[in-house]
This record gives sequence, structure tokens and C-alpha cells, in this order.
Amino acid sequence: MTHLRKPTALGPILYTALAMVTGASFVFAAVQGDYGIFRRAEINAEAEALETELAEVRAEVARMENLTRRLSDDFLDLDLLDQQARDVLGMIRADEVVVR
Repeated sequence: MTHLRKPTALGPILYTALAMVTGASFVFAAVQGDYGIFRRAEINAEAEALETELAEVRAEVARMENLTRRLSDDFLDLDLLDQQARDVLGMIRADEVVVR
């Protein structure tokens, strides 16, 4: 008598393998994709750097606005005017000594 072999259940094995590959691709996309966890961390770090740069630029703008206001016709700071004239014209007073 010959023994008949049962056919192997290839369907469930293929289904399981396909489900695992699909799940792995979703996990990979969630971690390293364009909208993944690592990209989110990069965006957050870049946002913090840009906020720091923005604060520095705002401080510089405020400083420049203050200097501009101090040299305007409405408000004249004589010390600042004297400093700017010396820097631009290269002038010194008679009681000063230049050290190079």
C-alpha cells in the first residue's frame, strides 16, 4: 500500500510571509520615511536653530533701530554723533593720543 502524502499548506506560509514583509515596510516608513520619527526629530532641531537665529536677528534689528532713532532729527545723541564722526572722518581731539 502506498502512503499518500498530504500537500503542504503553502497558502498560510505565503500569507504569513507577505504580512510580515508588508508590516516591516510600514515600520520602516514610520521610522525612516519622509514623515517618520527621525525626520520629525530633524525638523524639530532645525526649528529650534531657526528660532535662535530669529531671536539674534530681532536683537540686531532692535539695536539698529535704537541707533537710527538716536541719530534722527527728533532725537540727537551728541556722544553717538561724535563717535560716528570720528569713525567716518578719522578725526581725533587735540587732547587724545592715538595708539596703534
